[in-house]
Amino acid sequence: MTVLEKKLQELKSKGRLGLMTHVVVGYPTLRDTVNLVRLMVKEGVDIVELQIPFSDPLADGSTIMKACEKALENGIRVKDSFRIMKQLSQEVHVPLLFMAYYNTVFKYGTEKFCKDAKSAGAAGLIVPDMPIEEEDNEHFMKYCKAYGLYDIHVVSPASTDNRLKENAAVTNGFIYATARQGITGARKNLEQSVSSYLKKLRKYFSVPIAVGFGISKKEHIENIVPYADIAVVGSAIIDVINSSKSPELEKNVGSFIKSLKMVN
Repeated sequence: MTVLEKKLQELKSKGRLGLMTHVVVGYPTLRDTVNLVRLMVKEGVDIVELQIPFSDPLADGSTIMKACEKALENGIRVKDSFRIMKQLSQEVHVPLLFMAYYNTVFKYGTEKFCKDAKSAGAAGLIVPDMPIEEEDNEHFMKYCKAYGLYDIHVVSPASTDNRLKENAAVTNGFIYATARQGITGARKNLEQSVSSYLKKLRKYFSVPIAVGFGISKKEHIENIVPYADIAVVGSAIIDVINSSKSPELEKNVGSFIKSLKMVN
């Protein structure tokens, strides 16, 4: 049984909503990335998503986009992300996922990327701009399967019934559902239609449902508890990092994560 399977079974058996957090590799620094992931796991985070910085992150709002820009300015490259993944996967015992854009995967070499990601200890990949229609040409899902990686698909409120069916037929691990159409970023309120949207997803997907895009506080998580299996918090954590002076960084991020965990 893989580390991700164990985690998903644990959440199901305990009837507990999982928490997945997000870091941009190399932001603010590589050392901070390592320390923040360690801290997140210590604070009870169930899954951590490590984003490989990219110059044109189409699904991300200004918060994560600026973090990616800063990481790239710091000289962070794909090889650094693999190195950090390898280090952390040997230290922590929760599933670690790579989030990347397909241009990064393609330029690296799709098969080589999947092989090296697995060797580094990644449990799976989230590549939101890799459409199912391109599989015959790109063989992304094929190589994920060949190297034992979960290929986490992403759907949104704009996904048609046909699109949901297509994703449901090939999804493994869990499905990543964006709580709204558009880009990432913390929001004061979730869309009122999110509950009906998540109920609809249950009709198509038998795998756990992770919900992200705009989840930034305890109340948001409480709203999705009846309909989701995992809450994903990304931009809100970057916002905490941005508002923290270096000596207070870990303390502030830890306090923020604690504020999200009361539903568990």
